[in-house]
Amino acid sequence: MPWREQLIQQHRNRVTAKTWRERQAVQNAAGRELKIKGKTYLNFCSNDYLGLANHPALSAAAIKTTQERGTGAAASHLICGHQDIHQELENELAAFVGAEKAIAFSTGYMANLAVPQTFLERGDLVLQDRLNHASLIDAGRFCEANLKRYRHLDFGHAKTILLKSNANKKLLTTDGVFSMDGDQAPLHELTEICRQTETLLLVDDAHGFGVLGKTGAGSLEQHEICVGDGVLMLGTLGKAAGSFGAFIAGDAVYIDSLLQQARSYIYTTALPPSVAAATRAAIEIFQTEPERRNKLNSNINYFRQAIANLHLHLHTLDSKTAIQPILLGDSETALQATKLLQQRGLWITAIRPPTVPEGTARIRITISAEHHQSDLDQLIDALSSDAMLALAEPSQ
Repeated sequence: MPWREQLIQQHRNRVTAKTWRERQAVQNAAGRELKIKGKTYLNFCSNDYLGLANHPALSAAAIKTTQERGTGAAASHLICGHQDIHQELENELAAFVGAEKAIAFSTGYMANLAVPQTFLERGDLVLQDRLNHASLIDAGRFCEANLKRYRHLDFGHAKTILLKSNANKKLLTTDGVFSMDGDQAPLHELTEICRQTETLLLVDDAHGFGVLGKTGAGSLEQHEICVGDGVLMLGTLGKAAGSFGAFIAGDAVYIDSLLQQARSYIYTTALPPSVAAATRAAIEIFQTEPERRNKLNSNINYFRQAIANLHLHLHTLDSKTAIQPILLGDSETALQATKLLQQRGLWITAIRPPTVPEGTARIRITISAEHHQSDLDQLIDALSSDAMLALAEPSQ
């Protein structure tokens, strides 16, 4: 079959399987409400956990810096794109998460690609949680090391694999907060296992940075684990920080190696200065406005308690984070649930294979500090409707 015809058949198969995905053009600024095709919805699927993506302080910092520095860095970091504002951002990120040094990347995907490619060679081992983010999985596939995956959250299985390995260098990677389930990695156990087996640990804390821990420094801070001494932390800046980009923090020897060898850092243009400035404003807000994290946690607890009190027949997962999934099983049911919720003024996206395993299609609710209690009540009312409960019935 000609190549083009193969693609057409793949498209048809996706439509039949209800896994064909379409983009929706949002017509307003990021926030608790979305305007799509002229209609306004309450937004329950954004990663803007603290409501900073449209914060005036970030906007002002970006506008001022654009006026002073222009719209682009105009070069890669190692040519002439690394400006003082990038260096200040990296210094502030390192200090915030308690690391010796940090390096900023253009995206979280690029940051995850960098670590195995920089530190591992043929015959080495990269070990991953089975439900790691796609960028971590791809990073393991694209490097020359052997890739193995352990059962989700099963640190005993991870330890068994590491103890059996005779690889010269070993890297274990895990999400801090898993993006589809909202559960958290057993970081105490994984850190100890890595110490015992001389394994480098990389924690992708995309969904923990800014919201977890005493100061918002993330999952490692929440577990009182230091960034450094064989532990690398990755944080993304387009979620709780409301900006764009990513960083890796750790001991200087590791960060300097990334600067010298990471292809996804070296061979791309540096972040626009305005983005670095907006991120610096977000880091300041993390430290001066803890009430945002408090409000987020209050909203999460309110939602979880209300769902529990109603004793609804919904297949919820035991997540204590802002990510609150409801499993519905098949893609068609997830799409029906999304449509039903849209009719009630709620925008929640259906998550379907291949993003999640077959049979675990879901709606993934994400909660923000920007949500009002009345917003949560409207969501809970919709989830407890007869129509929604009828959709959820097959998953029981």
